[in-house]
Amino acid sequence: MESRTRRLAVSSIAALVAAALVAGCGGTGSTGSSGADGDTLTLWTHNAGNAAEYGVVKQIVKDFNAGQSKYKVKIQAFPQGSYNDSVVAAASAKKLPCVLDVDGPNVPNWAWGGYLAPLDLSKGKIAVKDQLPSTVATYQDKTYAFGFYDVALTMYSRKSVLEKYDIRVPTFDKPWTEDEFMDALAKIKAGGTFKNTLDLGTGDPGEWWPYAYSPILQSFGGDLINRSDYKTAKGALNGEKAVEWGEWFRSLVTKGYAPQKSSKSPADDFRNGKTAIQWDGSWSAQANVDKFGDDLAILPPVDFGDGPKVGGASWQWGMSSTCSNKEGAQAYLNFSRQTKYFVDFAKATGTIAATDEAAQQVKGYETGGPFNVFLKAAQEFAVVRPVTPAYPYISTVFSKTARDILAGADVEGALDQAVSEIDSNLSTNNYYSTGS
Repeated sequence: MESRTRRLAVSSIAALVAAALVAGCGGTGSTGSSGADGDTLTLWTHNAGNAAEYGVVKQIVKDFNAGQSKYKVKIQAFPQGSYNDSVVAAASAKKLPCVLDVDGPNVPNWAWGGYLAPLDLSKGKIAVKDQLPSTVATYQDKTYAFGFYDVALTMYSRKSVLEKYDIRVPTFDKPWTEDEFMDALAKIKAGGTFKNTLDLGTGDPGEWWPYAYSPILQSFGGDLINRSDYKTAKGALNGEKAVEWGEWFRSLVTKGYAPQKSSKSPADDFRNGKTAIQWDGSWSAQANVDKFGDDLAILPPVDFGDGPKVGGASWQWGMSSTCSNKEGAQAYLNFSRQTKYFVDFAKATGTIAATDEAAQQVKGYETGGPFNVFLKAAQEFAVVRPVTPAYPYISTVFSKTARDILAGADVEGALDQAVSEIDSNLSTNNYYSTGS
């Protein structure tokens, strides 16, 4: 079974600890040096349990070390589950490595907290402007990290199922409207063939909730926070459009269209014929094709009124603020910015390469390929999670609120409470301004 959470931010308890530790320092940064011993640079990655992606990291390091004699990079790999905790502990002790990977949504928090230093990527072979915007992490107009790939959300169904119920197959140029989508669910539900008319993957923990469901909120016209100044969630998370989203979200359960809590294997349920339509990601595409072949329908996200939306940003690479050899760290990072490595990462992870040139070299993602729709979605529909140091806190509050709504909580009351908690956090931390 695919591990969708491997490619998404782990921002629950670990990231909240990170936010708590840096709260109040307002990005003053840390002193001291670490991550380098002479000309040897330490690199940390979360990929200890992922042989394919870890293999690409090791190859880049090997090539860099062999291609010049000034610097040497050594790797330390961690399991993803303990990675953020390790970074937090190292930051507190001022012993961060020179190079480290970080989930895109957490970059503003780590930059504000003094974990990361801005990057100069001008010496790489690939220009930053040529990457998918969601694969470059900026905060306060400075670039702090970049990624080699992204993923995209989609809905999967079968052409034969849609045809049976006389349901239009939506296209990326003409996605379903809310009315069309709900009509499709009603028809399939009435047919009585499937255990789940729709599966949203609600059994998944943590960051899946804001990654998967806040784009739907945004398609309704709401958001997790007011992005004009990032100083309040009022109106964005509890306004009329957000309430409409919450009521719709709950109705999926009350109408019997979707389970309140999905099984541990929603992708398997779809492939085993228990689910008619699944809200999932590009990482499941190949396995679904292997199962259904030409009958597989890869569907765009629904347009709930403010355009189709999907989440953006995945794992990225940055440089610690305490690295004593920033020249060497940036030399490594710029070296890694070669098309062949973007291709290798995408192939190893089954993801969307972060540049068009690289995508054309990944089977299925080339122009006209069956998975090119994911590249199009990442280009046209992706919305990054709020670019604020408060995001780890916002993520946890939203996840709890969405669960409460699915469980039957009063929608307006739950959203008002979420706004109150987020706004209190923002105020307590002086709106995450720089300087103490």
